[in-house]
Amino acid sequence: MNFASDFDIATFSIMGFTILDIVSIGSQAAMVLGGVVPFIPQYLDIWRSRNAEGFSLFVCLALLIANILRIMFWFGKHFELPLLAQSIIMIFTMLILVQLCVDVKSRMEIISSKPRRFTGGIDSPPVDAQVHSFFDFDPAFFWRWTDFLSYLEFVTLFTLCIGIITYLLINSVVYIELLGFMAVFTEAMLGAPQFLRNFQKKSTAGMSRKMVGFWTCGDIFKTVYFILREAPAQFWICGMLQVSIDISIFIQVFIYRHSSNIVDRTSKSAIS
Repeated sequence: MNFASDFDIATFSIMGFTILDIVSIGSQAAMVLGGVVPFIPQYLDIWRSRNAEGFSLFVCLALLIANILRIMFWFGKHFELPLLAQSIIMIFTMLILVQLCVDVKSRMEIISSKPRRFTGGIDSPPVDAQVHSFFDFDPAFFWRWTDFLSYLEFVTLFTLCIGIITYLLINSVVYIELLGFMAVFTEAMLGAPQFLRNFQKKSTAGMSRKMVGFWTCGDIFKTVYFILREAPAQFWICGMLQVSIDISIFIQVFIYRHSSNIVDRTSKSAIS
């Protein structure tokens, strides 16, 4: 009896699941949860150091917008449910990370001016404080507000506006395809705010290198997944762009390695 010749990986099953079924389920689970994993080291770094200066909040903005657009794209052109679930989980993850950063910055910084809010309102303002309304907020402080509620207000408003436009143009092929492209292109530019921040500071101090490593591995896996699962072309084209930006940030880590070490030592001395 030749066991090797009788063994067929396509029909071999464990508890009713074939090997191919298990691989497929595993890859889908990785797609749903894999996007969150890179941000766990960054979250822990900020929580332990109580310093969020090295992380760009615009990374969270890019992912929030990208995943809201992707959910709207799903209503016009259905794609795999794991990708839809990934977007929902990512939105909640980004809001949790934003809340931590806002809390840390509010504790670390002494704000001499009035708190900036998306709607322009303030809690118990001084008599001489200027009140900013929703239609008259300061563009210089966009996505730099000092209270978490303002970020929630912006995300809610953006979701409502895009939702209404999508509902009205749901039968427009051009709009739906453009919506899909904007969703994945915004996500592809995820690393751009971090790249720009590193370039301006000439340092990668405060940025989790583990996060960028997970970004790179996840984006490579994601791009291959898109190609193999025949996802819409927008997904895998922008996936390759995303991998390129990840690699560029790794190059910054090498270029700015000396200045980053100096900043890290200075921060540790200040804490001690």
